[in-house]
Amino acid sequence: MNKAELQKIFDDMDGLHVVVVGDVMLDNYWWGNVERISPEAPVPIVALHKRESRLGGAANVALNCRALGAKVTLASVVGDDSEGALLVKLANDAGIDTSLVSHSWRRPTTTKTRIISRSQQMMRIDDEVTDELYADEEHPFIDQVLKYLQRVKPHALIFEDYNKGLLKENVIQRITAHCKEIGMVTAVDPKKNNFLAYKNVTIFKPNLKEVREGMHLPIEHVTEQELNEAHGKLNGILHHDVTFITLSEKGVFFNNGFTSSILPSRIRSVADVSGAGDTVIATAALVYTLTKDVHLMAEISNLAGGLVCEEVGVVSIKKDKLRKETEALLCA
Repeated sequence: MNKAELQKIFDDMDGLHVVVVGDVMLDNYWWGNVERISPEAPVPIVALHKRESRLGGAANVALNCRALGAKVTLASVVGDDSEGALLVKLANDAGIDTSLVSHSWRRPTTTKTRIISRSQQMMRIDDEVTDELYADEEHPFIDQVLKYLQRVKPHALIFEDYNKGLLKENVIQRITAHCKEIGMVTAVDPKKNNFLAYKNVTIFKPNLKEVREGMHLPIEHVTEQELNEAHGKLNGILHHDVTFITLSEKGVFFNNGFTSSILPSRIRSVADVSGAGDTVIATAALVYTLTKDVHLMAEISNLAGGLVCEEVGVVSIKKDKLRKETEALLCA
């Protein structure tokens, strides 16, 4: 691949429209210094000097798609609370369409508060309800998403599942079937509860731990043979097009039924792996939608996941930095 071909792919991302469906979160960061231990209990005292809120979960996937240039619509349910209002505001400020975000009085907005000192996370406080959507919330949500897809016909849809109750089996199946009917690319970042519910999708992107747990497979040595066997078992159930497994520090694996490979990670100074999977699924969905090239999809999204690990906290990819890294690797 030459530089002009690669540049065209990155330029063409600006013309894509992606819908992200899944569990959104508000990621709070409390930064401070630790100078002493509390006299009340053997715990450090953190003197706060900065607070920051960022988009997390499916909202971070949407933010990564937006950072890569795509038009993005976010579909989810948040609480009818100040955290939900802030999440929607942050998404709107980032240029993300939130017209498919509903508010529920039955659940709080999922909020994760991380306390950080000297670039080290000391504690995380989670405020969430993981019960499944009630029927009177589920059916209106499905209906508004399906009507939107039929009217607007976006290029791709990403399911981002964090086991927080939005992505029930019926929600998954109804939306997937409609996407297939209108010819949309569908990419999935699954979790354990509905791991095998994502039938007939385009890209199925679990991490290695999720494959081991979801399929009850040991995968002891993480060889291409073992992963190809896992793909075969997955495909026999899901009938999907591409298996794309993230392997942490060992890189990524892909198999589309015709070709497969393990691509190693590049050596980096890792500061925080939080949100790396969100970056990978966003990048993979966009690159595959444009090129249908599974190897190129894996190469670029593997680089993207590594880049965001160099920063503390959940951050989105920087498009120009990713393009330069990809150019250095693929156009040498």
